[in-house]
Amino acid sequence: MDRLQSMQIFARVVEMHSFTRAAESLSLPSSRVTRAVKNLETFLGVRLLQRTTRHISLTPEGTQYYDHCRRLLADIEAVESGFPGSAGQPRGRLRVDMTLSLARLVVIPAIKDFQSRFPDVELTLTMNDRTVELVQEGIDCVIRAGTPEDSPTLVARRIGGFEWVTCASPDYLERHGAPQTLEDLARHQAVGYLSTRTARPLEWHFVVGGEERFIRMRERLIVNDTDGYVACALEGLGLIRAGSYMVRQHLMSGRLRRVLTGYSSPAVPLSVLYPKNRHLSPTVRAFADWVGEVLREAEAGWRIDTEAAPPVS
Repeated sequence: MDRLQSMQIFARVVEMHSFTRAAESLSLPSSRVTRAVKNLETFLGVRLLQRTTRHISLTPEGTQYYDHCRRLLADIEAVESGFPGSAGQPRGRLRVDMTLSLARLVVIPAIKDFQSRFPDVELTLTMNDRTVELVQEGIDCVIRAGTPEDSPTLVARRIGGFEWVTCASPDYLERHGAPQTLEDLARHQAVGYLSTRTARPLEWHFVVGGEERFIRMRERLIVNDTDGYVACALEGLGLIRAGSYMVRQHLMSGRLRRVLTGYSSPAVPLSVLYPKNRHLSPTVRAFADWVGEVLREAEAGWRIDTEAAPPVS
């Protein structure tokens, strides 16, 4: 048994969630992929995968072994990429998870540049804002907003940030007026955004005189999708407080108007998170460096656009 190849096959099965798809991606017969995993299980004396007719999942032993496989394969990739024959080019599969709004508005419009720079990388983008299990779900790195929690298994690298913008449609503001102070918010209607972490609508966070203030808005409609959240504001259903990159085009076109421009809140960091390894995969490093460049370029536009958009007084 070629143990290194068997590790590569096993890792691909986990990442593809399928023996058949793993075989297709590796251009191998399905029987060979199945046999390689079975041989590994026999050699190790443990079951690595739980199999049903529709689903495969890692056992606790499989999770531990997959984590070691990822590290070992990443170490090999890091060593090989440093030699002239490889030209130091990242290669192979890369799976990245991020929110739908960030992918649609920022990353996907620039993705051709990544593909041209790294033609040997096969990129898979999944779009969520829930907490994901990187090892269990075969994800190489995630991009998340907010201050990352300390983790013994993950590295967090800040790659950008955005500002909160409070806004509403001209139609809503004509009907209800524009809030001038935070106290005015008590008589206004907001669209709520449901946090996947707490299963509760998010509070609005401001800093006044160096002190933090959290405001629970009155909401008749609550959604759990950022695109839907902005769409509700465009329909005049209430005030929203959204990331600058989500609303800048609508602010510039006049379909949304800023309010409460004199009240700030802490900037929200954007970070890429990936498993702690002795050597960071060149492919993950290449993506993190690239998306950091994209975000830094975009941030200037977010600030300029939101400041240029006229506030409502």
